[in-house]
Amino acid sequence: MAAIATLDTLPAELLDRCAQRAAGYDRENRFFQEDWDELKAAGFLTINVPKDLGGRGFSIGQTARELQKLARRAPATALATNMHLYWTGIAAEMRRLGDNSLEWMLREAAQGEVFAAGHSETGNDLPVFLSTSQAERVDGGYRITGHKMFGSLTPVWTRLGVHAMDVNDPAGPQIIHAFVPRNTPGYTIKETWDTLGMRATRSDDTIFDGLVVPDRYVARKVPAGQADLFVLCLFAVALSGLSAVYLGVAHRAAELAVETAKRRTSLALSRSMAYHPEVQHEIAEMFMRLEAMDAQLDRLCSDWESNVDHGGNWPLKIVATKANVVEGAKEVVDRAMTISGGSGMFKTSELERLYRDVRAGGFHPANALLAHEIVGKIALGIDLGEQPRWG
Repeated sequence: MAAIATLDTLPAELLDRCAQRAAGYDRENRFFQEDWDELKAAGFLTINVPKDLGGRGFSIGQTARELQKLARRAPATALATNMHLYWTGIAAEMRRLGDNSLEWMLREAAQGEVFAAGHSETGNDLPVFLSTSQAERVDGGYRITGHKMFGSLTPVWTRLGVHAMDVNDPAGPQIIHAFVPRNTPGYTIKETWDTLGMRATRSDDTIFDGLVVPDRYVARKVPAGQADLFVLCLFAVALSGLSAVYLGVAHRAAELAVETAKRRTSLALSRSMAYHPEVQHEIAEMFMRLEAMDAQLDRLCSDWESNVDHGGNWPLKIVATKANVVEGAKEVVDRAMTISGGSGMFKTSELERLYRDVRAGGFHPANALLAHEIVGKIALGIDLGEQPRWG
């Protein structure tokens, strides 16, 4: 517990070591095991567990700032670690708001359990709200059948958060949110992770073949297509963390662009390319976009922590922040590639890896299609469950 009690921010030396290993993990398509072991030993996995339960009690804003620091040095490490931190963050936020139903998660996390996300499914563009996986009520729990993909932290999770639909509930279709202990029989991990970017996350598929989750690990039952405090906290914590990761990537790309502009020379100039007016223009566009991204994420976290009453506009604000930050990060990285003068094309370039890593941002919920649907419907006063979605 000593390490946890003293961790106020990630040590620079630890961040440097993560940065030094990032290229190797990416090249070998290997899980970031050494980073993970160091982060765990430093107490980073319990930063948002309340202090009275053995953690540091970080708010979502504090957690986002630490994730951004980590993402500047090792994006895949930050992204996958967020998949654990957002579960502990959800439980902590619910407790802060008066709902202690997930306190058991915080206690288990303080004891070393690792939570991960198993939400992504082929053919389901409304993750969390609907599911292609099936849940069947049985004595003492639920039987789960289904196929999950993009399961970050596959090598190390001990509790996999999943959701599935129970269509036989007397109250109507219900989404069952549960956590699968790793020693539970009835699932198979399929090694599928060989991707464009964020390769070190090792987000393999998990297939459930009638696995039974006991009631003690059933976190929530929510009517299909609807949201409650659990779902709202899930979006707020998960998407603020995701935004922080891609914001970190964008800031690092901007740093590299500035370094490159100062270093590059041209026969047409007597000084470095930093004095080229169009390079200055590109740099200005990058930093203007970064200022807006920083401000939007900071405001979202501040409003959440202050319990600002945005009512039914909270989903709009959460989803819009994630969408703007991710699209902004792509733009910043693209501009950095323009300034690179071709050096960014080489596999030895850190910028080449960032160019690939930032592409993953668009696939995280809510993707661009769903984000625009959510924001548009809320702005127009249309119920999110309104059907048909398309004519």
